[in-house]
Amino acid sequence: MYTLFHHSFCPHSRFIRLVLGEYGLDLRLVEERVWERREGFLALNPACATPVLFTEGQPAIPSAAIIAEFIDETRGPEMGERRLLPTAMGERIEVRRLMAWFNEKFFEEVSSPLVTERIYKRFMSEEDGGGAPAADVIRAAKTNVRYHLSYIGWLAQRRNYLAGDRLTYADLAAAAHISAIDYLGDVPWSEDDAAKAWYARVKSRPSFRPLLSEWLAGVPASRTYVDLDF
Repeated sequence: MYTLFHHSFCPHSRFIRLVLGEYGLDLRLVEERVWERREGFLALNPACATPVLFTEGQPAIPSAAIIAEFIDETRGPEMGERRLLPTAMGERIEVRRLMAWFNEKFFEEVSSPLVTERIYKRFMSEEDGGGAPAADVIRAAKTNVRYHLSYIGWLAQRRNYLAGDRLTYADLAAAAHISAIDYLGDVPWSEDDAAKAWYARVKSRPSFRPLLSEWLAGVPASRTYVDLDF
């Protein structure tokens, strides 16, 4: 049994949930509002960021990248062809490159500003940085998502999945971040059919169902969010 300290709309947490779902691992979720800087959570991760994974016999494991490596090292070898980080060095490098692209670059330029401005700020006190969404930040992120969507489409046209012939961490990282902003209706799907087709395939996987079932009070999901044939 794994315990994941997360937030439902934290893209990095969504990534780890998809990974554990693909591997069929039991998971207990604990919601963490990082802006509250809870003392008990700071003891687990002084960086005060989600996700943090806890499993018996191990120290708390912080950050999506470290958790993904831990899961691969402890569970990957037994998964055979379903392993989400391939064994060949060149393939592993490409998966890690794309995983970093979405968990770092996409997060900084798109998913973090949109989720923060349109979701987190609703629950944050003024002292914690809450308040009205910053229109200029949202506008910049919506511009940036177009370039990232085009890159996803370019990859999807040349490969079966983003990093190669089969599903990997790269696909789950990209889909996790996209899912958070797709809930908000901020993905211009009409601009790239290849990216849309790729996301529909990943979104249809059983591991995605728990994410698609989550709703945020006062913020209705977009029309495309739960529609598998959008």
